[in-house]
Amino acid sequence: MKKLINSPDRVLVEALDGFGAAHGDIVVVDQEHRFVRRRALAADKVALISGGGSGHEPLHIGFVGHGMLDAACPGAVFTSPTPDQMLAAAEAVDAGSGVLFIVKNYEGDVMNFQMAAELAASPARDIQTILIDDDVAVEKSTYSTGRRGVAGTLVVEKIVGAAAEEGHGIDELRQLGERVVRQTRSMGVALTSCTVPAVGAPTFSLGDDEMEMGVGIHGEPGRRRMKLARADAIADEMLGAILGDLDARAGTEVLLLVNGLGGTPAMELYVMLDAARRILTDRRIEVARTLTGPWVTSLDMAGCSITVSVIDQRLRALWDAPVHTAALRWRM
Repeated sequence: MKKLINSPDRVLVEALDGFGAAHGDIVVVDQEHRFVRRRALAADKVALISGGGSGHEPLHIGFVGHGMLDAACPGAVFTSPTPDQMLAAAEAVDAGSGVLFIVKNYEGDVMNFQMAAELAASPARDIQTILIDDDVAVEKSTYSTGRRGVAGTLVVEKIVGAAAEEGHGIDELRQLGERVVRQTRSMGVALTSCTVPAVGAPTFSLGDDEMEMGVGIHGEPGRRRMKLARADAIADEMLGAILGDLDARAGTEVLLLVNGLGGTPAMELYVMLDAARRILTDRRIEVARTLTGPWVTSLDMAGCSITVSVIDQRLRALWDAPVHTAALRWRM
């Protein structure tokens, strides 16, 4: 294993310290490394909190800031954060308008966020949850009951985050997030495995001419092991599964996200974006917005995921709304 670390048991703490030093104008890292929060908290705004195991950066800490999250709780690599982390984050960022948890559908995350919600809830603090399950690859995996939450998480955090900045209430934000989840589907493919620092060996093995279709972001098995194919064929299979499960008819507007899993060059991601865009255009589906890059990663895994989210004028405006985080930032 070759990694730029000092020791596996210190990698998260040292990475968080480095992240805080690099982006101190945007975020504050909790002294006990339980959460990362926005440096400038907005008054009278619903607080958005997400989190999950580390190793998926920039998800979630890279999306803390104006227009997205108020706080994120990083667990150990591929391990859910603990309820006390979410509780501490909720107490740190609650501005009196409620706290909305955004949770990927993995058993540890769901259980720990639910426990945190029970601990943090009070007559003065309304806590609600959005559950993300956008992965169409498999119905159950090593980590989840039901579909996994993957790169569609970014879409939910961005759109709901923009609406929260507008001052909408917690019920409306939860309903908005649930709508985005219903209209978002993803699927991934791996060309290599990831290597967890504490393990020091690849999570799984692939032959030089093999790929894992439908892989999860922790290296969970996908739909099938298959021979390496051309980018067009890979995109066609992934989009076939996505569109087969998503109500995206001719004339529909969509957001297309091609997400790198950590070890894929930008050139290859753009090739995949071009392939996916051509396939959608051939089906007379309008690609209204695109995003490409390593946003929801799996350490050093080579591969990508494709996410398609059905949008309309309102959702497009929320996507376009200003955002300023360590990883994602634009002004419109």
